[in-house]
Amino acid sequence: MISVQTWSDAQRLWDFQQMHHELRPCSVAIGLGSHDLGVADVTVNLYKRGMFPLIVFTGATSRTTRDRMPRGEAEHYRERALDLGVPPSAILVEPRARNTGENINFSRALLEKRSIDVSSVLLVSKPYEERRAYATARRLWPAVEIISASAPMTLPEYVGSIKDPRLVLDMLVGAQQRLLIYPDRGFMIKQEVPESVAAAYERLCAEGFTSRLVPAT
Repeated sequence: MISVQTWSDAQRLWDFQQMHHELRPCSVAIGLGSHDLGVADVTVNLYKRGMFPLIVFTGATSRTTRDRMPRGEAEHYRERALDLGVPPSAILVEPRARNTGENINFSRALLEKRSIDVSSVLLVSKPYEERRAYATARRLWPAVEIISASAPMTLPEYVGSIKDPRLVLDMLVGAQQRLLIYPDRGFMIKQEVPESVAAAYERLCAEGFTSRLVPAT
């Protein structure tokens, strides 16, 4: 049973991860692979709204997705987008990336190989990874403008859609940890973390939501 305090702490992390960017047309969208096909759905919706002419779906598989998406995250995203009416010519697939840094670097390399001029990227992620994805992209691709987007959902709505509360809380904690330790490793830009958010993160770690943490040293 997840306590009221735990949900409150999770909500604090969820709120902090949201970037609240104002969406506008960009050169390209990059849909970051994960266990959540909702990322593909959001990307398709934005494509149909005319926010970009081209989509890059990026992602191999992970321990979370190898059974759910055996053909790779990016390929499953592509299939979803085609089913929803996006033309094949508007989708590129980057099938090798296994972390957010590789998502950005490999997508950038693919676009450069195709001689596609990029001045802005609409970066589509899961709702609780907006800030992490943004900070990574800003570090690795500083010459382009990065605008973050995700499904406009509340934490309870998202947990209900995934149907695995512990997975979502573990992922939230993992995303927050990376914001704390990855800037010093050169993986993302540093961002100020409010004390209340840091305290919520520490309490969630103490509660055992640690399966997505990486070694701190």
